[in-house]
Amino acid sequence: MLGGFPFLKICLSLFCSRVTENAKNSLASLKRENPRLEPTLAIIQAHNDQSIQETNKNFAKEVGLRVIHICLPEGSTKNEIVGEILRLNEDPNVQGLALDLPESLYSSKILNAVKPEKDVDGLSSVNLGRLVHGDDCLVPPTVCAVMELLGDIGGKKVLLVGVRGAEAAALQSVLQRQGATVLSCHCKAPQLQSELGDADTVVFGSAKPSDVPASWIKPGATVIYGAHDLLSEKHSCGQQNDPAAEKTVGSLAVAMRMQNMVKNLERWIWSQKHRKWDFHRLKLQPLSPVPSDIEISRAQSPKAVDVLAKEIGLLTDEIEIYGQTKAKVRLSLLERLKDQPDGKYVLVAGITPTPLGEGKSTVTVGLVQALTAHLNINSFACLRQPSQGPTFGVKGGAAGGGYAQVIPMEEFNLHLTGDIHAITAANNLLAAAIDARILHENSQSDKSLYNRLVPVVNGVRGFSPIQLARLRRLGINKTDPGTLTEEEISKFARLDIDPSTITWQRVVDTNDRFLRKITVGQGNTEKGFARQAQFDIAVASEIMAILALTTSLQDMKERLGRVVVANDKKGQPVTAEDLGVTGALAVLMKDAIKPTLMQTLEGTPVFVHAGPFANIAHGSSSVLADKIALKLVGEKGFVVTEAGFGADIGMEKFFNIKCRASGLVPSVVVLVATVRALKMHGGGPNVTAGAPLKKEYTEENLQLVADGCCNLQKQIQIAQLFGVPVVVALNVFKTDSPAEIDLVCKIAKESGAFDAVPCNHWSAGGKGALKLAQAVEKAVNQKNSFKYLYNLELPIAEKIRIIAQKVYGAQDIELSPVAQSQVDRYTQQGFGNLPICMAKTHLSLSHQPERKGVPTGFILPISDVRASIGAGFIYPLVGTL
Repeated sequence: MLGGFPFLKICLSLFCSRVTENAKNSLASLKRENPRLEPTLAIIQAHNDQSIQETNKNFAKEVGLRVIHICLPEGSTKNEIVGEILRLNEDPNVQGLALDLPESLYSSKILNAVKPEKDVDGLSSVNLGRLVHGDDCLVPPTVCAVMELLGDIGGKKVLLVGVRGAEAAALQSVLQRQGATVLSCHCKAPQLQSELGDADTVVFGSAKPSDVPASWIKPGATVIYGAHDLLSEKHSCGQQNDPAAEKTVGSLAVAMRMQNMVKNLERWIWSQKHRKWDFHRLKLQPLSPVPSDIEISRAQSPKAVDVLAKEIGLLTDEIEIYGQTKAKVRLSLLERLKDQPDGKYVLVAGITPTPLGEGKSTVTVGLVQALTAHLNINSFACLRQPSQGPTFGVKGGAAGGGYAQVIPMEEFNLHLTGDIHAITAANNLLAAAIDARILHENSQSDKSLYNRLVPVVNGVRGFSPIQLARLRRLGINKTDPGTLTEEEISKFARLDIDPSTITWQRVVDTNDRFLRKITVGQGNTEKGFARQAQFDIAVASEIMAILALTTSLQDMKERLGRVVVANDKKGQPVTAEDLGVTGALAVLMKDAIKPTLMQTLEGTPVFVHAGPFANIAHGSSSVLADKIALKLVGEKGFVVTEAGFGADIGMEKFFNIKCRASGLVPSVVVLVATVRALKMHGGGPNVTAGAPLKKEYTEENLQLVADGCCNLQKQIQIAQLFGVPVVVALNVFKTDSPAEIDLVCKIAKESGAFDAVPCNHWSAGGKGALKLAQAVEKAVNQKNSFKYLYNLELPIAEKIRIIAQKVYGAQDIELSPVAQSQVDRYTQQGFGNLPICMAKTHLSLSHQPERKGVPTGFILPISDVRASIGAGFIYPLVGTL
């Protein structure tokens, strides 16, 4: 008995110790599985009661949690408290949030400001709704404490006196679920005496009202006291003559709070890992005839990009939103999901391109629409960003087409998030640094150059880290600028760039033909040091190739530093690192390195990132986009990416260059073909842009199709060189006859393809690529013996020869004297072990665009050999490309 009432006397240490020990053991288990875990609970306090803070800290320390208290002054307004809550909601280092506030501040506005996933006290409307519906949720700590004290309550009558708000709703729900009959009564209600006399258990919201005699309570009834503030000495258990009892509910409630925090942590860890997407498809209503691409794009209402991000498991702090429909994704995601298995890696390639088009991008988009929107399989498309030059030129955009495209197509095709502009800025900064360095070296003494490079700042002269690295490369092991000899100063300060060897050009993302050859240095301030130069298109910059192949910010910085811009007068390479601009280039590219998230017409996710040309570079989207997507889709998901041009160029480079850089292993190749394109390879007439198609392309002609399938067969064989299973996707046009379609599929399967299926995604969306999706799903389970085509240690010429003979079908190669000289130079400079990136026409397996089908017996002429050392490949120029 306490104060005349039959109280439930508990052993505080027994209950609290048991709860604390369970929470401690659970947390220790989580930390063993996640050794870098630093669980943090934030508690917002708006009063001066230090005992609450101390009790929270003591229990947290015992469990192994980190607690931070945000102590707001007494009298803080609801808006001030909400502002602090919103700040902590967005703090990725805080996994749980609790409130210790005066009872008057526990309003729905404050409670619902707490993110449900951080609500350790379980008092937000979302959590209470889950509790009422019997869903998995956190039970408020005070309610847990009350239930722990009550034990078996089934069949008993429970009276709640002065229990209000969210806790009342939670307690009533839990009691009823345990089989109790629950009544609620105000402490001043006239029927209080009769209700107390009938109740088996009484729960007071705070202290027992002083005007409630002990005789009102039913003999033998259990009485529990609780309060919103959990630990208030004034309100906890109502009896001033028993300090131990006063803390009973409050202390236990704090222990329960820590237990809730551990449970919340388990959910947080799970949320950090891959899970099945909560995906919602955008509905399509395909029209016939199919409208223009822009009309289709504008007719669809895309999801808000933050909604899409949440659906696919991205966290709030992992995206940077650009407008309504696109967002950058931060690379921190790779660290969060590093222990998750990758999904299946699918490459879309094609037969040798023709002016009639094959539709690789459309197949890529249609396939992921089929997988995710119709088969409910996690999938991602990874595409290149199109260049403004081709977009405004003959080629047009690259968002796919028909009912298989990325939306909004205007956003996709124009500017996007500014990556190409960043590449342009970085490229031209480096070009400016080259000419400025030549000018200064030609017009200044060694001493003046040295003073410019290593200036006195606040009376002190010191080398920067990049300068110390240059000194080490030169064999000068000194760190004090004042100790260098005159010879060492000259060696350090002068790059002695040979202007005739400069390979680094300026770039612009426009087809501006009058900039293709220019003269720089004609201004009066350039003192007559003019030279011939040129502008390339921005996406042809080596920095674009670096962006596509890099695996991290540090890797990108190192690659940028390795870029060779010229040779010095002794024939040795001069790099961006030698010019001292590596850090500046990396800063300009710090946002461009993040992939851009967009969506297809059916709302499936797409990464758009990087856009290197497929002739002088490797022609694939970025390694980083693929790596992030493979983590997001999970072990049973698919990442579908695309190679430029035909399998002989794009796929070969993808495997030998991109896969080496990424370490990723492809699961299957989807080889795209069309009946019309095969007819051209079979000897069909030439096609003139804008002119009506000849009847050979619009009427059934089985012989032309059969003859043209030689090119399809050859591309299947090329894929088989790498040991990867092949599925042929036949893009169907309305002029294709059933017999032509059947013939292509039959020949493809007889030639070694795992399957060959017709596709109608252009006119029907993902539904039109269902058979392709099902074939791909089966193909990834086939034996995969992926291997590279050549060993990197082979001589440069031998690697070129292997590609020419095994992939193109050439009899041999022929290096021009210029090409042989460059091969010798790169070998001497230590670049001989890089992979090969052939710069060849995409319109034929040979070097002659007019030769369709499968040319044989030709000698492949190599007119020149160049190097992208930062990107990490040698690129031979074939013929007159």
